[in-house]
Amino acid sequence: MKTTPDDPARTRRRLISLVCAGVAFLVLAAIGVYGLVTGPNDTSPSPDRSPVPTRSAPSQPTPRLPVIAPASDPVEFARQAAHALFTWDTASGFLPLDYTAVLLDVGDPTGNEQAGLASDVTSYLPGRDAWGELRQYGTSQHLTITDAYVPELWAQAVEQARPGQLPLGATAITIEGTRHREGIWNDEPVTSEHAVAFTIFLACPPETPPTGSQSTTETPAAGAVPSCYLLRLSMLDQPLR
Repeated sequence: MKTTPDDPARTRRRLISLVCAGVAFLVLAAIGVYGLVTGPNDTSPSPDRSPVPTRSAPSQPTPRLPVIAPASDPVEFARQAAHALFTWDTASGFLPLDYTAVLLDVGDPTGNEQAGLASDVTSYLPGRDAWGELRQYGTSQHLTITDAYVPELWAQAVEQARPGQLPLGATAITIEGTRHREGIWNDEPVTSEHAVAFTIFLACPPETPPTGSQSTTETPAAGAVPSCYLLRLSMLDQPLR
């Protein structure tokens, strides 16, 4: 049988087929090697792997203004008022007027001394501009009391007072203690302490006696013992002794 040479076109097609088959093999081999190196592309969580827990930020306590509870004992009431006078926090969102209102709420119910008391309290608190500066450092303040007593000069003041000049149950309590301030400076907490002394003038009306035929063995009605109230404050560090 006589053989004939291959058709040039057929030879070309055969060569192209062989080249394509070789390229496909190389591509498949490369994909296989890449898969061995990188591992399976599975983004679903593994059943034996616990999810990473997330930590929530600790809840911050709600800022509160100081509270002065009703009291009939002058020393107890003065101590509460002193703490309210020196306790404030520039980061709380409150302003000096809010802290002033706490003390005015327990001021002279007749209103005679309210204007003077407001001026006294203002002199103890930072002004608006100073408050803004202190707020940049998260400054807060509180007081520790070391002593609270009726000054000896108060008896002399009572003797020199004109009739009716002092309200019923008026007295004075001198407070001695330490003012503490805390804040942040250059991302570091800083504190300062300063000894303070001042006098709180207040009145504690006596218990209202029973009237009519009410039996003395009955339980006194709520409010039978009036609470003390504020009159004025001395200048800071100029107390009665």
